[in-house]
Amino acid sequence: MPATSADGKPLPPTAFWRLDRQRSREVLALALPIIAAMTSQNVLNLVDTGMVAHLGPATLAGVGLASFLNFMAVAFITGLSSAVQAMAARRVGEGKLDETAIPLNGGILLSAALGIPLAALLIWQAPNILHLLNDDPEVVAAGTTYLQLRLLSVVAIGMNFSFRGYWSAIKLARLYMFTLVGMHSFNIALNYCLIFGKFGFPEMGVTGAGMGTSISIFLGTIAYFILGWRHARPAGFLARRPSREQFRNLLRLGLPSSIQQLFFAAGFTVLFWIVGQVGTRELAVANVLINISLVAVLPGVGFGLAAATLAGQALGRCDPVDAHRWAWDVCKVASVLLTFVGLPMLLLPRAILGLFLQDPALVELGTFPLRLIGAGIIIDGVGLVLMNALFGVGAARLVMAVGVGLQWLLFLPMAYLLGPVWGLGLSAIWLAMTAYRGVQSLVLASIWQRRRWVLSRV
Repeated sequence: MPATSADGKPLPPTAFWRLDRQRSREVLALALPIIAAMTSQNVLNLVDTGMVAHLGPATLAGVGLASFLNFMAVAFITGLSSAVQAMAARRVGEGKLDETAIPLNGGILLSAALGIPLAALLIWQAPNILHLLNDDPEVVAAGTTYLQLRLLSVVAIGMNFSFRGYWSAIKLARLYMFTLVGMHSFNIALNYCLIFGKFGFPEMGVTGAGMGTSISIFLGTIAYFILGWRHARPAGFLARRPSREQFRNLLRLGLPSSIQQLFFAAGFTVLFWIVGQVGTRELAVANVLINISLVAVLPGVGFGLAAATLAGQALGRCDPVDAHRWAWDVCKVASVLLTFVGLPMLLLPRAILGLFLQDPALVELGTFPLRLIGAGIIIDGVGLVLMNALFGVGAARLVMAVGVGLQWLLFLPMAYLLGPVWGLGLSAIWLAMTAYRGVQSLVLASIWQRRRWVLSRV
């Protein structure tokens, strides 16, 4: 379908690639605070890992395993964020500004309704779950303590993600950024005090690590409620309860996102197992490559959340042409930034890997896969933008089907054949991953171009 202007008139072929200054500024104003906030999360993870590493390898392994289990546990409620964002953005576009916070109220209530029984069940079963995954008593003990303390904040995490969706939808992402950066800074300071017993605090080791993080998450939730009271009361914050239909829409839009996140995380677990069948050296390198990858695609996620808001608001204005154009405009801006992210991986892969791997043989093993990550990052970023744009316009089930289907039915079986069965090594597995991510981006682009999402109810 040819590119069109806001009034529906065909644009010349070169117009598709042209960056509109005003629209680019709007994209950056929305996306950059989100990217900055997400970057602070990665800084926290790195610093936290560094502090826990001083407690010994068994504790580090237990905390790492527990962190992954905690991520999987909260997936079912963090997916509500995309539903809150889609519904609030649509209300903004429709001009119903006094109703924009109703989806947020629903997200808060559902976070409590789903999170409390989920957390209670998992806290009770945490020792058994850790025993199933690891038979080292020290790892299990450290992981159980950390996981149980982190699970105390499951409800707060769900609420925080709902606030993220709301602030993004109404173009106040800076409030999300300020809260998250402040929360993470406090988290680092509190963990330092509680883990090592500094400034008069007791030395609590792994207990301090879990407690410090959960306390910080709850403080972030309190901050969000204060900001909501200041900025969202006219929009119905804590004043209007969602109707049954609105609750159903939140679940209809949020659960597919949650399921996709859960399967995405589980898919990485299977990938680690597959690479582990190839060899321990390959597994060590894969761990580094995946961590680099997850950091490198952060701009794609941030721009994707911006696309979700801009396209959702345009649909609320009954302007599907502008909604369609917004996603591609965001892709163009994201591609410029991602080019600068990918170039170092293409040109200096050994220098980057050398920051994490001391063995020259391991660095050499990871060089080609890292170049593949750099070469494919723009395509991957476009896929992330379009995925989130589709979430923003209400096509959540379709996105889930594409994401889960391609990962589990295409990539993981191919990785198993290329690695353990045919013995083609890590580079072949990463070629398969690059191809799978490319196919996913093409499928999402095709879905976006067909514009059937215009009919989605939000």
